[in-house]
Amino acid sequence: MSTSPNAPPPPSSPAAGGTSGAMIARQAIMNGQQAVVGYELFNRSRSHGAHTAASDVILVFTALSHAGTEELVGKMLIFVNCTHESLAGGHLELVNPDKVVLEIPALGHTANHEVAARLPILAGLRARGFHLAFTHTVLESAYAPWLPLADYIKLDLSVLAPDQVAVLINYAGRHSQAELIAEKIETAQQYDMVSSLGVQLFQGYWFSRPALIEAKLLTPTQASIVQLLNLVRSQASTAEIEEVLKKDAGLAFNLMRLINSAGLGLAHEVTSFRQAVLLLGLKKLFRWAALLLTAMRSGGTPPAVGQTAVVRGRLMELLAQEFLPPEEADKAFVIGIFSMLDQMLGMPLASAVGLLHMPDGVDDALLHRQGVFGELLTLVEACETSNDSAFDHAAQSLKLSNQQINWAHLQALAWADQLAHS
Repeated sequence: MSTSPNAPPPPSSPAAGGTSGAMIARQAIMNGQQAVVGYELFNRSRSHGAHTAASDVILVFTALSHAGTEELVGKMLIFVNCTHESLAGGHLELVNPDKVVLEIPALGHTANHEVAARLPILAGLRARGFHLAFTHTVLESAYAPWLPLADYIKLDLSVLAPDQVAVLINYAGRHSQAELIAEKIETAQQYDMVSSLGVQLFQGYWFSRPALIEAKLLTPTQASIVQLLNLVRSQASTAEIEEVLKKDAGLAFNLMRLINSAGLGLAHEVTSFRQAVLLLGLKKLFRWAALLLTAMRSGGTPPAVGQTAVVRGRLMELLAQEFLPPEEADKAFVIGIFSMLDQMLGMPLASAVGLLHMPDGVDDALLHRQGVFGELLTLVEACETSNDSAFDHAAQSLKLSNQQINWAHLQALAWADQLAHS
């Protein structure tokens, strides 16, 4: 494990707008040109040394779901410390294996008995596309069955003497295909020594200290998550599952954030909840919801802004159904509910929308009120604020009558009220 801050900060408290947070430290791993190739993540909401299977799960989940302005995962590799107990966890099915390096701990005095028993799990992870990193102890004879699985071997300069480092580098070069990472580099002399021996990846205070990032999570209500879990467990229809997602803005945001994150590795952005459910599948959806329930604090009653977002989404959907095909009406709901992300996340709307990696047409509607969806959004905002001028202009542009709009608005209010009390 690489260098970490001496003392973690206290856990962050829930932010305004229905968010909760966790402190994650991120330390760069550099190449010889001092370009960042990846980051190692540390959970700093826990006390130092409180690294468990549960904290592994929450760390990966939080990194994927993070709602801050700065990506935690992005397009870089992420190196995640693991316990052997967490390696079989379903949370690993929620990430794109190409982006994740699992740091596998040594087994200590049990190595002679446990190496063979652990081998099938490690081989299975690598076959699925995960990269595996080991400490330099993997070069010991007891770990010989693991050595062919090593994509990276980390050399800890805080515990290895220079002559040991030279021997290990030579041995690794002859007996493995792994890339070597010299970690805990604190001086230029250490860097010069390992680079002269052929090491090409580096980590430590001499390059950068771990940077603390407050990872914000938009918090759905516990009741919504439990309802979603129950529906998935009973293999309910996609339509029933979609209804639960539509009623909770926090739940909706978290799913779209996950499905369109770089960590999941999909080729195209998803713009409807139906698409998200179908692409993720019931098994992964259940695991995601279970992790969400674990990670979130009790949400209580949905905040007013979340309720307004749900009404707005439903009203846009109903109006879109008057003149657009069903899949476009689904997109209208998504645009409506996410048009209040700035208030829900406490950040500029452009930054919040950027987290979802939506297609340009969606961004144009949300940020610039352009296109048919932009007109629809302008219309529903005029309904909320009683702006007669904007209402008349948008209604005329969309060729919608006052009767159609008023009836749809009443239906949207009734629908949201029914959901809130169901």
